[in-house]
Amino acid sequence: MPRLYLFAEGTTELTFADTVLKPHLANFGVYLHPPVLIAHAKRKGRVHRGGGRKYIPMKTDILRFLAQEKAGDVFFTTMIDLYAIHAEFPGLAEAEKLRHIPYRRVESLERAFSNDIGDQRFIPYIQLHEYEAYLFSDPTCFRHFYQGHKRQIAELKAIADGHDTPELIDDGPNTAPSKRICRELPDYEGAKAAIGPQVAERIGLDVIRGKCRHFDAWVSRLEKLC
Repeated sequence: MPRLYLFAEGTTELTFADTVLKPHLANFGVYLHPPVLIAHAKRKGRVHRGGGRKYIPMKTDILRFLAQEKAGDVFFTTMIDLYAIHAEFPGLAEAEKLRHIPYRRVESLERAFSNDIGDQRFIPYIQLHEYEAYLFSDPTCFRHFYQGHKRQIAELKAIADGHDTPELIDDGPNTAPSKRICRELPDYEGAKAAIGPQVAERIGLDVIRGKCRHFDAWVSRLEKLC
């Protein structure tokens, strides 16, 4: 059975990977190790994880895992956001020329990431534009956690209906998916790690994949590792 390591940018992605992706991939004969938060710094020999915006500690962390696990049936992937991506990320300058074509932009960054790591077992995935985009696949599922917020949830649904895909909800500092959710549901800011994965579970992986083609392509690639 192929084994897969997943490096998550934050605890929301970590929980989603563990509760939604892991059992799904098991059905395809792929074992997902407990996901780990990606490194963002190393001080006094101690690795600090999660929420960082520095590329070199992240790269060093991935290379360390690759060196420890040399088997050909062990694979590695990421769940990091395109939104506010690391300033020193490889290929960033070239990708910025494609900002008006989001799918080509993120694919360009993933290729540069793959080339920089330099191991065919590494499968980079960068979220368009962040995790909360998945929740716009059916924002009405927020009603299970925010009763009495019909108007606010209707506003989120209107945003979703105004885009061909949730993945094209932009990465502006005030208009990124998470910013839009927090504007309507301020309590979500402090509850992302708990509520974000639960909303995704209620929406369902099939619905999210049907609305988010870049995410779907990544999951499909992971399914085929066996």
